[in-house]
Amino acid sequence: MAQTPFAFDPHPADPQVGFDIGWDHAHHGRVPPPDHLHPGNPVRQGWQAGKACFGARTLGASRLVRQWLQLRLQAWVMGRVFERDQVTPHYLGQLDVPQCPVTRQALGGGDGVIARVHDSAGYAAGNLAMMGSLARRAKGTLDWQEALMQAHRAGAPEGSTVQGLNAAAWSRLAVLMSFVTVLPHAQAACLPLLVQPPNRLRVLNPVQGLQALVTRELGRPDGTRRLRALAQLLPGDALRLDFNLFLSALLPRLIEAGQGQPTWVLRHVLEDAWRDARVNRCWQRFALQLDESLVEALLQQCAAKAIAGTHLLLHAPATATEGWALATRGLALQPRAAAIQLRDRPAATVPPNRARITPSRVRVAADGHLPA
Repeated sequence: MAQTPFAFDPHPADPQVGFDIGWDHAHHGRVPPPDHLHPGNPVRQGWQAGKACFGARTLGASRLVRQWLQLRLQAWVMGRVFERDQVTPHYLGQLDVPQCPVTRQALGGGDGVIARVHDSAGYAAGNLAMMGSLARRAKGTLDWQEALMQAHRAGAPEGSTVQGLNAAAWSRLAVLMSFVTVLPHAQAACLPLLVQPPNRLRVLNPVQGLQALVTRELGRPDGTRRLRALAQLLPGDALRLDFNLFLSALLPRLIEAGQGQPTWVLRHVLEDAWRDARVNRCWQRFALQLDESLVEALLQQCAAKAIAGTHLLLHAPATATEGWALATRGLALQPRAAAIQLRDRPAATVPPNRARITPSRVRVAADGHLPA
């Protein structure tokens, strides 16, 4: 196809990205929102060019495709990086959850939104999770420590809320955000697992990856068998004893829930068990004897020996945050010139990646409360 130059009016975001978004709207037979259809808007330019190219030969626009286009447009307007190689409609489908991990409210009627967990990173694989709109608004641009402060504010007096979230919800949000924040090993080792990592979220602290793996396996029918195999990988009888003492502290809460419970009930039971003082004391006694390299070695052996009920994919530290644009705090670099050229677009889509729990790098009070 011959290349046709387009000149755009000044726009705060990269016009090339806006043009591509408009092009893909046309490719999927979608009309961009009215706010982006005024003259000179790059999205309109790309949409018009795409319509001229594709005509009636458009692709389908499933719910996930519409969500993908909307998320890209949102990122562009905000001037945020959107990593397209891995964040595909198929990828977004793997983030779907029936309940908000923060508030635990059902996500019905389109209330679920895809949000960046680490606000100073872009829209990239491993940094996205679905949550309720209330949790997303409350989170705003806070980091995990600021969310932790909100939990303490909501906890005094008991039962009060801050921005619509109670202390338990703020604590879960803080732990969720800690997963995508590189922390010192000793600090990460003492955080209670008040919320389990959602699917495809990359856990950057190895000890939290191990913590999540062990907790998740306890909720599976044959998880105790795999945990016995994991215990055999630990160096020394003393460490294995402390690991088994931790399991014996966590198991009673699961037994109390009874058999035949739905998956989400068991998930919440295990998360709430981490508020127990004995569970945290036993975990800290075990985890603080480990170091980061030993935890990474354990996780690598678990992945090699398939000692997990789900696929475990490990990333090297250099690639764990690939595409997150941490150097620019998730902001897209501004283009040098406001000119763009229409070009051919490949019809093929990027193959989906497998589901992952991705540990990389990794003191709560012994009563199970997060530290101030």
